[in-house]
Amino acid sequence: MTDFRSDTVTQPTAAMKAAMLAAPLGDDVFQDDPTVNELQRYAAELLGFEAALFAPSGTQTNLIALMAHCQRGDEAIVGQQWHTYRWEGGGMAVLGSIQPQPIEHQPDGTLALEHIRAAVKPDDPHFARTKLIVMENTTGGKVLPLAYMNSVAALAKELGLKCHIDGARLMNAAVALASEDNSDPIQKARQLCAGFDSLSLCLSKGLGAPVGSLLLGSHAFIQQARRLRKMLGGGMRQAGVLAAAGLYALQNNIQRLAEDHQHARQLADGLQHIAAEHPLLKGKLELVSVHTNILFTDIAVEVAEPLLAYLSEQGIKLTSSNYNKADHYYKRVRWVTHLDIKVTDIQSTLDVVQKFRL
Repeated sequence: MTDFRSDTVTQPTAAMKAAMLAAPLGDDVFQDDPTVNELQRYAAELLGFEAALFAPSGTQTNLIALMAHCQRGDEAIVGQQWHTYRWEGGGMAVLGSIQPQPIEHQPDGTLALEHIRAAVKPDDPHFARTKLIVMENTTGGKVLPLAYMNSVAALAKELGLKCHIDGARLMNAAVALASEDNSDPIQKARQLCAGFDSLSLCLSKGLGAPVGSLLLGSHAFIQQARRLRKMLGGGMRQAGVLAAAGLYALQNNIQRLAEDHQHARQLADGLQHIAAEHPLLKGKLELVSVHTNILFTDIAVEVAEPLLAYLSEQGIKLTSSNYNKADHYYKRVRWVTHLDIKVTDIQSTLDVVQKFRL
């Protein structure tokens, strides 16, 4: 089986499992699990924050951040496609009584600074109180540039707002930016976070841990976040078993994200070559974008359905959604590369696509 559905499907390596088995344990709700404490200390120091908090999921760390920054009747400015707005069950509104103010994306994935500024509400009882700007980096695999992130942080400070990063794949962004100037990915990650009040960092996507996410911020912010985590049911006991995997991931799996990016590009190049000549896919399969470890393709619906069924039969798993473009219906198919996708998997997948026939 070759699973391109998400980078959340990775299996822990033998070395990661060994670290989990060897982890010293305590009770994290009492804040005395030494492995959790070390993960939180290490991550905060790594990324330039005062403190960190370990939680079961990125959905929860994002929600905790939103609820810590905003009160009932407050508003958070988000992107139309941000996970915090679209893909996390409406938690900010349902559980936090926070109003989202979504903004359309620019083609490069950013939110225009002038649109953010225009979305901020005046101090008037007719409106929700604008309190927070939320970024997502990467977004759909796209990297929001360092200069842009710095500008958002500066704008938030100018407007007297807090700012949060959904950095589920922040390390993918850092590795991609570092590859452009041969710099240190960790330093790039720190620079991407500079000036932001909080960061949610997922450990179970490209970094390869089986579960868990970190929320980072100031000491006071994390103290408040800890209370919210308990309220939301995220307080775990001997959580060091899981934290050990996250610590191993941060210490060993950041640099290797470059391999996932390379594999996504190889897959994109191969599919583009096939689509140019294949009797059934020519003019029917289009590359939409490939950034970091995520590739999107649009496939004409009359071909997509039998192709996806065929790929599934061959053990190739994908996710897709319906998409209408210029009055033509497509399946937008997402391919995500990760540590369990090797270069041989890319080649075998391309071979399978090449052999597709009705």
